[in-house]
Amino acid sequence: MKFKDYALLISINAVIAGLIISFVVSNQGKSNQLSVTSEATKKPEAPQTDSMDDHHKPKPSNSSVFDGLTGKQAPDFTLESYDGKKYTLKSLKGKNVILFFNEGLMCYPACWNQIAAFGSDTQFNQKNTVVLNINVDNKNDWKDALSKMPELAKATVLFDSDRAVSTAYGVMTLPSSMHRGQFPGHTYVIVDKDGIVRFARDDSQMAVRNKELLAEVDRLL
Repeated sequence: MKFKDYALLISINAVIAGLIISFVVSNQGKSNQLSVTSEATKKPEAPQTDSMDDHHKPKPSNSSVFDGLTGKQAPDFTLESYDGKKYTLKSLKGKNVILFFNEGLMCYPACWNQIAAFGSDTQFNQKNTVVLNINVDNKNDWKDALSKMPELAKATVLFDSDRAVSTAYGVMTLPSSMHRGQFPGHTYVIVDKDGIVRFARDDSQMAVRNKELLAEVDRLL
């Protein structure tokens, strides 16, 4: 092969190599541009939300109001009982008063048992002590409860249907409440003869506490 033929072949190969390099560089640029465009147009991921289990968890407890009751004047109130009688706290001065804030009808059997135990225990009356059971139910809904557990009729049950009294005493958001912000749980407050709160206890165990409460009353005598 002549020298001119070699030179021509080398020139052709150089042109082909240049075209290949240009093609590769061009495609790489397009690929980078596509990647940038893809990142720019990518839809943002939706933020993670709580699971359904989280929605059913009770609200965090808050006992700040409740913890500040002891040693202070008890918030006054006027509430109506099942039989239509009205009870005002200030009218009970001269007596010790036990307030049992509870979940009411839906808290069976724990709250029902404690209310019934209060109604049948004559020791409180002997110690010049009145027991008022306070729930946020509608009074008319208690008819069936009294037919199922007649012992409840012996107790004084008051209806705080607008939750104003329960809120004033800070019992709507305590640990014993299974529906915080909506219902009280299982909470006791003892008010002395002068209207001062002397004892406050939230009972997550939801037991019948007559014995312990009588002991607290004895300290006030």
